[in-house]
Amino acid sequence: MKKMLALSAAAFVAATVFAAEYADITIKDLKTEIAAKKVTLLDANGTESWEKGHIPGAINFEANEEKLSSVLPKDKNALIVAYCGNPKCTAYQGAAKAAKKLGYTNIKHLSAGIAGWKSAGETTEAGK
Repeated sequence: MKKMLALSAAAFVAATVFAAEYADITIKDLKTEIAAKKVTLLDANGTESWEKGHIPGAINFEANEEKLSSVLPKDKNALIVAYCGNPKCTAYQGAAKAAKKLGYTNIKHLSAGIAGWKSAGETTEAGK
């Protein structure tokens, strides 16, 4: 029982540390950055979801993964926000890690995801 408890505690700590690798951004703060044109959004929900509806201006990570360096800003300090479906979704990590690997240093996570964005009454756009 003690081993089980210790393993559970270790897993929780590891998950917490891993989740905190990318700071969260609120919908309100993201809207401010979008209005100021100071953010690049990476939608990690997959092409089918992106085509149905994504945050306006978001890049389809799945379709651009191989050429990500050509669609991200030249400034490595630019704000990059990765998101996926909802607070339990972890697909955003692939997009965030890819940006980090390219040298980007200001990467955040919209943990609310597209579900939270829609629930907040925000608009989406269909893929083109």
